[in-house]
Amino acid sequence: MSKTHNGDMVALVPQKRGLAALSAVPGVRPVLYDVTAPLPAEASGAEVMVVPSRPLDRVLALVRELPSLRLVQTLSAGTEQLTGRLPDQVALSSARGAHGVAVAEWTVATLLAVYRGLPTYVTNQAEARWQPRSTETLFGKKILILGAGDLGTQLRTRLEPFGVEITMVARRARHGIHAMDDLPRLLPAHDVVALMLPLTDDTRRLAGQDFLSRMRDGAILVNAARGGVVDTDALLAETRSGRLRAILDVTDPEPLPAEHPLWHTPGVLITPHVAGNVPEADERAWKVAATQIGQFARGEQPANLVR
Repeated sequence: MSKTHNGDMVALVPQKRGLAALSAVPGVRPVLYDVTAPLPAEASGAEVMVVPSRPLDRVLALVRELPSLRLVQTLSAGTEQLTGRLPDQVALSSARGAHGVAVAEWTVATLLAVYRGLPTYVTNQAEARWQPRSTETLFGKKILILGAGDLGTQLRTRLEPFGVEITMVARRARHGIHAMDDLPRLLPAHDVVALMLPLTDDTRRLAGQDFLSRMRDGAILVNAARGGVVDTDALLAETRSGRLRAILDVTDPEPLPAEHPLWHTPGVLITPHVAGNVPEADERAWKVAATQIGQFARGEQPANLVR
C-alpha cells in the first residue's frame, strides 16, 4: 500500500462527516473532496474512495483519475450502479447493515397503514368527513420476505411481535430459510410478499408476470429493494384489475414521472425512495464505512466486499 509521509493510507471522503468518522481509524488519513470539483493534490496516492450515489457519471470519471485506488466504499447498501463498472484492480464494498432498521420500520408502518385503511382516513379528514368503517388487521397474516440479509432480518425482528407468520427466502437454502427455487409454491400461500434483496442480474424483474400471477388474490407486494426488481407493466396490470395491492418505496422508472398511471392506481401506496431516510442514517453509514476501511487498512478483506 502507498502511504502518506506519516505512513497513513489516504482515503477520499465526500462529506465533512467522513473526516470525523475516519480520523479515528488507525492507519487512515481522510481527505475531503468535492465530487463536482477537481480532486485535491493528495488524491494521486489515494487507495480508498468513499463515493456518493450520484452523480454516477462523475463518480466513475473520478475513479478513473486515481492510479493508486484499490477500494471504493459506498454509503448505501445497494451497489448495482457500480458493480462491473470499476477498474479491475478496484474492489467494491457496501454499507450493508446501516439502513436495515429504518427500512424495516417503514415496511411495518406502511403495512399497518394499508391494512388499517389510514390513507382513506387521511382523505376523509381533509374533507372533514366522519365515516367509520371496518378494516383489516396485520395480526395473523402470512408474510414472505425475499432477502435474508440485513434488511430482511431486521424486518423479521420487527414484524414478529405483531403475531404474523413469516417465511424467509434467500439465494441459497439454509436452516429456516428457503431457496429461490421454492418461490412457485410459496407465493400462493402468503398475504404479503416483501422484496428486501439487492438488484442483480438474477433479481432484475424477478417480480414479473409469472411471479405476480402466483400471488394470492388481495395480496400485497412490498418493494423496499430497487425498482428494477419488479416488472412495472406486469404490476400495473395486476393492481389495475384490483387483484393485487402494492406498497412501493422504489419504482422503475425512478423518479416516477407525474403522468405515470401507478400514481393513481387504486390499492397502490407510493413513497419517494425514503424508507431509509432518517436523521441517523448518515451516522450509521459512516460507522459501517469506517469499519470496512479499517479492515482494508489492516490488510484484511472488508466484510461487505461485493463479489
